[in-house]
Amino acid sequence: MLMQSGLSFSGGLSFSGALLTGLGVAWTVMIVLWLVQRRTGDAGIVDVGWSFLLGIIPVVYALTVDGVPWRRLLVAAMAAVWAGRLGYYLLIDRVLSGEEDGRYQKIRRGWKGNIQVFFFWFFLAQGALDVILSVPMLVAMRNPEVVPGPWTVVGVLFWLTSIVGESIADGQLRRFRRREDNRGKVCREGLWRYSRHPNYFFEWLHWWSYVCLSVGASSWWPSLLGPVLMLLLILKVTGIPPTEARAIESRGDAYREYQATTSAFFPWFPKERAS
Repeated sequence: MLMQSGLSFSGGLSFSGALLTGLGVAWTVMIVLWLVQRRTGDAGIVDVGWSFLLGIIPVVYALTVDGVPWRRLLVAAMAAVWAGRLGYYLLIDRVLSGEEDGRYQKIRRGWKGNIQVFFFWFFLAQGALDVILSVPMLVAMRNPEVVPGPWTVVGVLFWLTSIVGESIADGQLRRFRRREDNRGKVCREGLWRYSRHPNYFFEWLHWWSYVCLSVGASSWWPSLLGPVLMLLLILKVTGIPPTEARAIESRGDAYREYQATTSAFFPWFPKERAS
């Protein structure tokens, strides 16, 4: 039982029990989406599911674990809003655009075995990744501090900054792509002048919110899993490398010049263009 300042909370799931419950929810959703993918032929739905699950799983935690009620509600609301915005953007911008994302088209062309078996395990792996990334949220929910402190305020400010920044970056890119005269060009407008991937930067910044909200818990360090793992994925695995490989294929030297003059991730002033 957790007791502090006259409040007590007991009877909820343990830390491991919550994670197992989250995994059950994630895999159920991903299996359904895999079946949808079989019917539509568009594996990009996994990205939408991955995003929405990062809002759904924390809500499940908030309803099933012990902890200070306002803190559980705050973390669940922050995660749900962030994940809902990202999931909606991916649904409209990619899945409903009428063409499967180039990453999955490339996998279909190159995979030599049963592609549906591959996608089945890939969807489940994405669900498991959701649960791993939900650990910082669960740690923040179980922080026993009853009265909001400075770190809570800092965490909310990180969250607000990330939501606003990512929304602006996505909106700028969307408007740029909709103009016919920009076809084949590289977006250097707004935040994209200072970073080749400002959307990824603010997505990564978002994970520091839960680190701040975990300060005060006896075991707060697992909350670092969020920003550390996301930075690795963005810089080395599923973020920047495949995105820039496709950009070079479609924009060639124009994108290579963009790479030479503009920071890859952290926003910074661009270098002078070569004459």
